[in-house]
Amino acid sequence: MPTPKKRKKMFISVLPGEQVELILAEDAKITDYFIEMLHQAKTKGNIYKGTINNIDTALQAAFINYGEDRNGFLQIDEVHPEYYQTEHKPENGRKYPPLQKVLKPGQELLVQVVKEPTVNKGGFLTTYLSLAGRFLVLTPGQDQLGVSRKIEDDEERSRLKDILREQDLGEGIGLIARTNSEGQSKTNLLKDLQFLKRLWKDVRKKGMTEQAPVLIYQEKELAFRAVRDYLTTDVSEIWIDHPETAELVKEFVSLTFPRRQSMVKLHADTDRSLWERFNLEKQLEQLFGRDVALPSGGRLVFDQTEALMAVDVNSGKIGGTNFNEMVFKTNMEAAQEIGQQLRMRDVGGQIVIDFIEMRDPKHRREVEKELKAALKVDRARVDVGRLSKFGLLEMVRQRLGSSALSVSTEPCPHCKGWGLRRNMEWRALQALKDIYRKLRAKNCPDPLEYRTDAELALYLLNNKRIMIKDLEERFQNAILVYSEKCPGQ
Repeated sequence: MPTPKKRKKMFISVLPGEQVELILAEDAKITDYFIEMLHQAKTKGNIYKGTINNIDTALQAAFINYGEDRNGFLQIDEVHPEYYQTEHKPENGRKYPPLQKVLKPGQELLVQVVKEPTVNKGGFLTTYLSLAGRFLVLTPGQDQLGVSRKIEDDEERSRLKDILREQDLGEGIGLIARTNSEGQSKTNLLKDLQFLKRLWKDVRKKGMTEQAPVLIYQEKELAFRAVRDYLTTDVSEIWIDHPETAELVKEFVSLTFPRRQSMVKLHADTDRSLWERFNLEKQLEQLFGRDVALPSGGRLVFDQTEALMAVDVNSGKIGGTNFNEMVFKTNMEAAQEIGQQLRMRDVGGQIVIDFIEMRDPKHRREVEKELKAALKVDRARVDVGRLSKFGLLEMVRQRLGSSALSVSTEPCPHCKGWGLRRNMEWRALQALKDIYRKLRAKNCPDPLEYRTDAELALYLLNNKRIMIKDLEERFQNAILVYSEKCPGQ
């Protein structure tokens, strides 16, 4: 019996001038979620003309002034040989020359942002540029011809490769067929190629004439990239809650799928949000939570550390006559859900998953397969290790952009990012120590007014009244505990 075809939909929610949110869903279940706050300007994909500020010989990297707050980081393996100041011949088994011998401070070069800058680090840069179109990616400086690994049909891969080989790209320019190119006519592919050639011509011209540091090419905003990168033939509807954005998307769709302009639909209901209309709110809330429930009663717990993301699979309330089978079932559910959660949260870097321990090696291999199958639809590059007998599995995932969590959350000002806070008893004792210190001061006012948050103030008055009274009698000074008012009250 054939597997029923999944219904895919795209949802774009816009707060004009402030924020764009994108959701991709299959059968009403969220598979991808992206958010872009316009005050946090995205730089990934942007091309700049920058200047080498200094070279770190120990790291074999150059720090590039490209016009942002922090200098960008350029490793030796991301430097195209065309920028070498001296000729380099590979020797002694070294693929790359010492960076300080081929580059110099003050040198100008075109760089593209590969990874967004963070609070503590500048952007990760490359001189191997790429320009993405609807179906193709142009790669100046890399004379490669390739087809996306996501296209698995051998006949289609051969067809696309033949089309790419026929094109006169010029020396040192490569071309890659994107996943969206599958099934597209040669005419559509060539139109996309002509657009990319014109774009590269403009970039090269600006790179030769503009004064560094300067932005040469800026990536499109999320709404445009969503349609360019994620609109495939199996997407049935695009819902947008902003009229102007809906018109722009409709124009773009008319060029790509002329007969399917009706797929773009405007959500004009002011009584409920786009998320409410399609019952997506609860799924989004789970995305921002630490815990994710599993169908059989288990749960996933996500903890971000400085170096990696730890995912713990908890058994929860699983039961049944065959405990080993229930553990296996829970781990299989966890593998499916982890694949989806990593995409939705756009978790990047090192990931360690602690599955429930399984004694049967066959079960461990099945869980590995299930996780890899869940990650197969991921657009990011992933490298999955083996599941150990202790239940641990390591993997690495490429981050596609700034995750929804990273751009919309911040460390708790009370716990300083620990995820915990001091309990009320500890806080009350610290407050009493503070009061005691003030009472001992030479110029302590009478009465002494102590202001704190409402929760702690109530705890002090209800649970520490006797100690406050003892301090009053000891120092012959009245103590008045007040709750701080919110600003504006």
